[in-house]
Amino acid sequence: MTTADLHTLTGAYALHALDPAEQAEFERHLDACPACAQEVRELSATAARLGLAVGVVPPEGFKESVLHRIDSVRQEPPRTSASAAVAGARRRGLQVSRWTLAACLAAVAALGGTTVWQHIEARDARQEAREAQQATDQVADVLAAPDAKVRTARLTGGASGTVVVSEDRDKAVFVAASMARPPSGKVYQLWFDDGGTMRSAGLMDPRRTAQSVLMAGSVGDASGMGITVEPAGGSQHPTSDPVALMELPA
Repeated sequence: MTTADLHTLTGAYALHALDPAEQAEFERHLDACPACAQEVRELSATAARLGLAVGVVPPEGFKESVLHRIDSVRQEPPRTSASAAVAGARRRGLQVSRWTLAACLAAVAALGGTTVWQHIEARDARQEAREAQQATDQVADVLAAPDAKVRTARLTGGASGTVVVSEDRDKAVFVAASMARPPSGKVYQLWFDDGGTMRSAGLMDPRRTAQSVLMAGSVGDASGMGITVEPAGGSQHPTSDPVALMELPA
């Protein structure tokens, strides 16, 4: 397994989704990679908080079904650009694997970027860690809110989007999975829909295909949200057709 592959396993490791050999190799990597170690700490802390957000009684036989799938479903390797199209077509017809499950939850929890961590000075890394932890805490606070409501929708290109709203916090979190990167020099911008008037709710990281974003500003009277492709830095008003439009959960 290459070093690049190991960098992608932080989410799976935090969720205990690696087999013993992979876990041992990744733990050796952690000893030499402060970036991954920091990301694992953040993902583990956030996953623990998310566990408090919803409590449900599992259906009969659920445990046996999960244990059976862990032993019988082959873990998918990280996808390359050459295999992305084939993997996308097969994904719709296959059961979700351990790797996909880990990646989806990691998308909710992950807010830092490993590549960035490896190329900044230690002082900047500490500041980045504090900001990432603060952002993680804010996202977790909304997700774990007692009144949190959730709505999920399929987006273009096989992506999915989930919006979580807490009326008490007057905040919303948008969680994206498998989103295509925007064109060079462009960025995805989030919007609140205030009765047909779009209000900016912040930008998504153009380098990440899976991420969670605390939407900027209060939810207020917004009934929906949208995503557009805008010039780097964002726009005051949407300048493109919407990539996605979603109603907020009532």
